[in-house]
Formats: sequence, C-alpha cells, structure tokens
Amino acid sequence: MLEVHGITQVFGGVTALEEVSFAIRQGDITGVIGPNGAGKTTLFNIITGIYRQTRGTVTLEGRDVSGLPPEKLARYGMVRTFQNIELFGQMSVLENVMVGLHTKSRSGLLACSLKAPWAMAEERRIRAGAMKWIDFVGINDLADVIAANLPFGKGRLLEIARALAVEPCLILMDEPAAGLNSQETLALARLIERIRDLGITVVLVEHDMELVMDICDRIVVLNLGKKLAEGTPRAIQENPEVVAAYLGGDD
Repeated sequence: MLEVHGITQVFGGVTALEEVSFAIRQGDITGVIGPNGAGKTTLFNIITGIYRQTRGTVTLEGRDVSGLPPEKLARYGMVRTFQNIELFGQMSVLENVMVGLHTKSRSGLLACSLKAPWAMAEERRIRAGAMKWIDFVGINDLADVIAANLPFGKGRLLEIARALAVEPCLILMDEPAAGLNSQETLALARLIERIRDLGITVVLVEHDMELVMDICDRIVVLNLGKKLAEGTPRAIQENPEVVAAYLGGDD
C-alpha cells in the first residue's frame, strides 16, 4: 500500500530523519510513535507532500509519489488530518465536508453560476455525499452549525469527515486524540476501527499509548530521527530499547 524507503531529511546542518524505511499494509491501522523531536511530524509532512525529502522515496500502491503536492496525492487516494485542526471556520459543517467532495466535481464555475441542470444535479449529489460522512462520524445534528462554533472534539470529527469525503484509500492522522477527553478518545478509537472496516488504511501519529496499543495492528517507533523498532503492539511493548527510549520501564 504505502512504502517509505530511505527517507532522510536535513534542515540546514540538522538531520531530522535518517534512512527511515517501512511499509504499510493495506487494511491495517499503523501507529507511528516516538518521543517529542523524534521526527514523526516531519515524516508525515514528507509523506503527504508538505516537505520534499533530502533523500529517499515514497510510493503509494506502486506509484512513486515523492514530493507530489497534497491536492494531487488526494486524487491518488491519500489524505491527512492535522494535529491543529484545519477547518473553514466561517463555513457550516456541511459546507466544510462539501469542499472535500468538490475536488471530484466535474462542473465548472460557469455551469454552477448559470445553474445548469447537470451542475445542480451534481450539487445535490455532493450535498447528499457530504451528509453521509457527517452521519458516519456522528455529527449529523450539527450539519448547519458554523465550524468555528464547534466544541474541539466535534471539530476533530468534522476534519475526519471532510477527509473521508474524498473517499481515500489511505488516511494519515496527526495526533487525532490530542485535546480529547477520555470518553471522546474511546469514541475516536471505535471510529478509526470503523474507518478501517470500510477498507481504508489508517496511519496515525499519536502520543496516547493506550489508544495506540488498543487499535493498531502494527507500530513503527522513531527515536532521534531513526527507526528504532517496528512490529505488533505486544512486540513493541516488550522491546527493551523502546521501553528505555519512550514507553518507560520499572525503576
């Protein structure tokens, strides 16, 4: 599904990532963990086209997508959510999700402005599609609420709904549980599992170890810009290098 090979990122004289390689299997939930400064977000930024790596390649379903911009990656089925929620604050929940669906629209601006029949039919289809994903994440009662007025946890769900509206094959989530309470985190875990059940591969950077160990099929551990370990949650928990570097051990 997704392969990262030999990714190295140098900022000035600082090496943020060094020869990081791993593969994500289709249909898995994969966690990327590590201490602050390990290079997790830098890696996500490279995979999703925000940074161009110094060396190495990123391939998606056999296609080299290294350095492609996020909008092109979305057309290939890769989308991302952010640690700091990125919404159109003055638009409604419904309008935010419709933006995601408009990336697949075939109607031009002129056809829409003239209210051409085919354009209006497509607009109805986009609205219905947006409501499907709003309902999927459980915020259908908030469809007409302005995004800036949403509680933080609901804003997180809206961002996920908007990403899913693109109908991706792969979604990357950067600290999706950040800022959520325990009840919201539990609901998020079940939502991520439901996303996986749709056949969408999930990769998440996350500091909530209980969440990671609960839902992930495999985990990649970064430390000081290098891959420290990779394996099942149990293997990671029992890896002494990981325990020493990140998870913490008994005194």
